[in-house]
This record gives sequence, C-alpha cells and structure tokens, in this order.
Amino acid sequence: MISNEKLKTLPDKAGVYQFFDSKGKIIYVGKAKNLRRRVSSYFQKTHDNYKLKLLVKKTHDIKYIVVESEQDAFLLENNLIKKFQPRYNINLKDDKSYPWITIKNEPYPRIFLTRKYVHDGSLYYGPFTSALMVRTLLELIRELYPLRTCKYNLSKENVEQKKYKVCLEFHLGNCLGPCENLQSPKDYKENIEQIKQILKGNLSSVQQFFKNKMKELAEDLKFEEASRIKNKIDLLEKFQAKSTIVNQQINNVDVFSILAEENEAYVNYLKVVKGSVIQAHSLEIKKRLNESNEDLLELAITDTRNKFNSTAKEIIVPFPIAYPFEHIKITVPKIGDKLKLLDLSRRNATYFKFEQKKAKLKPTVVENHVQRILETIQHDLRLNDLPRHMECFDNSNIQGKNPVAACVVFRNGRPSKKEYRHYHIKTVTGADDFASMHEVVYRRYKRLIEEEKTLPQLIVIDGGKGQLNAALGSLKLLGIKQKVAIIGIAKKLEEIYFPGDSIPIYLNKNSETLKTIQFLRNEAHRFGISFHRKKRESGMLHSRLDTIKGIGEKTKTILLKEFKSFEELKESPDEKLENLIGKHKTAILQKELK
Repeated sequence: MISNEKLKTLPDKAGVYQFFDSKGKIIYVGKAKNLRRRVSSYFQKTHDNYKLKLLVKKTHDIKYIVVESEQDAFLLENNLIKKFQPRYNINLKDDKSYPWITIKNEPYPRIFLTRKYVHDGSLYYGPFTSALMVRTLLELIRELYPLRTCKYNLSKENVEQKKYKVCLEFHLGNCLGPCENLQSPKDYKENIEQIKQILKGNLSSVQQFFKNKMKELAEDLKFEEASRIKNKIDLLEKFQAKSTIVNQQINNVDVFSILAEENEAYVNYLKVVKGSVIQAHSLEIKKRLNESNEDLLELAITDTRNKFNSTAKEIIVPFPIAYPFEHIKITVPKIGDKLKLLDLSRRNATYFKFEQKKAKLKPTVVENHVQRILETIQHDLRLNDLPRHMECFDNSNIQGKNPVAACVVFRNGRPSKKEYRHYHIKTVTGADDFASMHEVVYRRYKRLIEEEKTLPQLIVIDGGKGQLNAALGSLKLLGIKQKVAIIGIAKKLEEIYFPGDSIPIYLNKNSETLKTIQFLRNEAHRFGISFHRKKRESGMLHSRLDTIKGIGEKTKTILLKEFKSFEELKESPDEKLENLIGKHKTAILQKELK
C-alpha cells in the first residue's frame, strides 16, 4: 500500500504516473493535469470497481514524469502504454503493418506501395488502412502520368553516357523514356508535383492544371493532344465523384465515433479532405478499469492521429472531450454535413463491431462442425479414439521407373501441409507396390517413434488388401499394430478394407466419412504425382546435360540445382544463364538447346 507521505511528495503539476507491482513491473500508466490530486484519488477513497480495487492493492511503488502541458501528457501516456503494455491499461488491439505510397528520392522518382518506412529522404504518404485504396490511387496515377517503373540509376551522368536503353514500357506508352533523355527532368518533376497534390487529396488544383493545358492545346489547334488531356480530366472527375461523401468545403477534418459495451469498445476514424474520405480505420479497445467513453475516445484519438500522422485542425466527435492540443477545434455536430460524416463513422464502427463478434464466434462454429465429422468417422469405422490426426500413403511409379511415395497429414479434418512428406523408394527394384508400401510405412513410423512424436489415430492406405497387409506388416515390426487404427481404400468401388477381414465395407457415397477418406486419398495421390513428375523431369534434364560436351560436373550441378526441368532451362533468358555459368558455357548450352 502506498503511504500518505509518498503521496504528499507528488507535485501539483501536469504529468504521467506509473504504478509498479511488487516485482517492479509497470502495471498501469496514466496522465493527469495535477499529479498529486489524481494519484491520491486512487488511494484515499473506497472504489466500487473490483479491478480498480485490485490495481490499488497490487501497486507497491509509484513513479512520475512531469511535463510542460496536458498535451505532452497525452502523447507521453500513449507512448508509454504502447511500449510497456501494462496489464491494467486499455488494450488497443491493432498490430497490422499498414501500406504507404512512397515517392522515391531519385533523379526520376518511382512511385510504389511499400510497408517499410525507410528514412532515406523519400516522401511517404499514409499509412493507408486499405491496400485496395493504395492500388486504386496508384492505378489512377499511372493512367494520368507515364512514369518509369525500372530500378535503373538514372543519374545525370548515366543518362548522358547513354548507359540504358528504353524497355517495353516505353513502347507500350507507359513510360516516356527518361533513361534515354526522351523526357526532360523538368517535365517529369512537374508530373511528380501534381501527383503529390493528388496524394494529399487536392484534386482541384490538378484538374485546373489539366484544364489550362487543354485550353492551350486547343488554341494551338492540337486537338488530338487536347482530347487526351480531356480524358484525364474526366478520369479525375469520376474518381472525385466516387470518393466525395459530403460538402467539398469540409477540408482536412478527422472524424471519430465510438460504440462502447461492457468489456470492449469500437472506434472508427475517417480522414476527410475536401469532402472525400481518403482514409478509414477501425480499432477494438479492451477495457480494463471500467473507463469512461471520454477516456477511451481520447486515447484512441491520440494513438490514431500519431499513427496516421494527422495534421487536421478540426476533430468531429459524438460528445465533448477534454483534448488539450492547441489550435485544434473539437466539434460535436447537431445538424448538417458534419453530422452526416459522424453518422457515416458510426455506421462503420457498427459494421466493424459485428465483424469482430462474428470472427470470435466463428471458431466455435467450425470446431463444432469438425467435432461432429470426426465423431461420425469414429462411429462409422469403429475406432477407439477420435481421429484428430490422420495420415494417408500413396505410391507412384510408371512401369517401375522413378518409384516414389507420399504421406499426407490431416489434423482436425484439414490438411496440415507443412507435415506432408515425400519418399524416394530405396530398397525396392521395379514396380512392386506392396514392398514399396511396406518400406515407406516402416520408415515413417520408425522415425516418429525415434523422435518421440505422437502417432496418428488413423492410417489410410491407398489400395486394397495387398497394400493394407504390407503396411500392417510394418506396424507389426515396429510393435505399434495395436496402437494405431489402419484401413485401406480400393479405387474401383471405393471399398474400405480392415485388417484381418477379407470382406470390405461400402460406405454411403454421400457420407462425411467416405468424403473425408477420399479427400485424404486424393490429396496423397496429387502430392505423390507432383513429386514423381518433378523427379522424372529432373532425370530428363540430368540425362540431356550429360550429352553436352563442354558442360562439366560443376556446371551441371549448378544447373540442376537452379532448374527443375529441361523446358524451364530452355526458356531461361541468356542473362540469367550468364550470371550462373558465364558467357562461354551459356553459348555452348544455347547451341545445344536449339
């Protein structure tokens, strides 16, 4: 318990306080206009809220940071909560990596989507909450302005020395060829300046520029070029019409709404520039100490504006809040277009709430569905245990050549692809499916036993009695015959064979048990066939390289490692081959490939 003497030493200043538990761990961070008054309120009165009582009980030490203003306290509190994530603080559930649009710091800047903010002098716009919105903007920009997409270093020296040649993008009209100085730096820079205005949401200045340009071209009787500019104006107007929500006079405004429930709250944020919503973001807040809606919204506003680098001078909210930042107007609209924006934000918060609740319910629904199917399989196949872990084996060879096998793993009725395994048949010569099955099953479960991993509750063998008995022999050798259930499924009539029973059972064609077993079998067959094909193609490539004079073992090893088939090698560009094996051997290889 914190003593009164300790509380009396707290200053009557604005700041941030931190509560520590007996182990010295931060359990709560708060802000205050007056540190002494705010912190003392925790320890000098009785609280009805159980979590608040628990916080007070667990607090063994207090530290504080005095700041110049409430504004600094807001920002510092937000930063400390994000850094230490104290147990009793509001949890802002948001761990996404958001996309940015960057204008690269280059002589002829490239513009592209990125999720990494690098301090290299480039300009970054965002972050955006929707990659779709980023792609829409980039698509608009590329339709309006031909820009380079290559990664060449187009320095003045390189361009003057004619180091690069125009590529296909130039011939398609998507680039004006700055690499060969076919587009002047001034013209390119002019385009970039207009793009900056678009990314800031200022479409009107760009539209006016194009209108003036169109007028000039028409006066010079350049009607074809004027028509192209007219198309760009139409494109901008369509984009603006789609994105405009309310009055275009509403410029550079942040809109926040909140829906609060007992244990969580949902906040929506809209950034509005000239009547257009250019950013939207929703977040879920986990309550910890029965915080008020005002406290929740204040923290969400501070965090969101920091995250999205907002410079809006006006914030629209559903109720008054104590937001102590200078030169920022807090608006609680009652009528008009600003109220329409607030209603739009509320609707987005409502949709987000439903999505979050639906997502939380969905796993339970899926789990119940899976449980029912597994119980059906257990009943139909008379299994002792619920088959949460199932494995299936399939052999693959063509006339005994390149024999391989596949094992696929299902957990809770669904493929666990990271656990799939391929096998080269090592001890069998020719097309002997029974011996191959015996080898693969033995190798699989010998390894699981040695690695002390769990065995499946059900093994499915692709084949009839012969393959099933071969697999059963492997389980006997390993001493696990009684520990694992095993069945075989024959292809012709989809008969299910059990060990020691020569008469198969026939499951209903529409039964979930048969469909699951077929899914396992088909997946094993697909996986095995793809491996067999790769091995066959690799063999063809290997044999073809053996016949080429001048291609030694070292070069052959490099090519076999890089290319999986003869066709892939044949279609590879010369540049790639030259980087791998040099110009001389590439010439030899290309001569033979032709």
